Amino acid sequence: MNIAEENIEVLDNSMILGTKTAIMGFGNPCRSDDGIAIYVIDELRKVIGEEHETITLFDMGTSAFEVLFQLKGHNRIIIVDAVINTGEVAGTLYKLPASEINAQINEDPMVFLHSLKWDQALSYAKKILREEYPENIEVYLISVDNLKLDIQLSEAVKNAGNKVIELIKNDVLGSS
Repeated sequence: MNIAEENIEVLDNSMILGTKTAIMGFGNPCRSDDGIAIYVIDELRKVIGEEHETITLFDMGTSAFEVLFQLKGHNRIIIVDAVINTGEVAGTLYKLPASEINAQINEDPMVFLHSLKWDQALSYAKKILREEYPENIEVYLISVDNLKLDIQLSEAVKNAGNKVIELIKNDVLGSS
């Protein structure tokens, strides 16, 4: 179930005190709006810094398989990514638990790792990490429709990215 922007609720910060949180942005900044999550990570880095005690920021680019190794040691994961073909206007924001996105595990040992998406990587991580797999995984998705070769974000998508930045800051830092 997708939760549209107007229905997004920020978690009670008291629930996450002492939690080690990884914030991961996926996308290709050379493909226009597909780079929105990288923009979010870069902007959060300006506020949070490189070495925060309980928050780790990851510019994952398009390397979803890296998720397997970055999840370890974190209790909470926040994923930011662009999503295309939602039927909604560009800039529509969704927040949902990762459990709402179920990817099938491919048992083929020759699976082409460079083509894995983060939802597939999460499925593998759950199987591999077992009890070390963090159950608290949230996903922010921003609807996009421009994936042309360009380094500029559209205004609507950038505005949605700024909203995600504020929501994450409020959530993990308790600031506005």
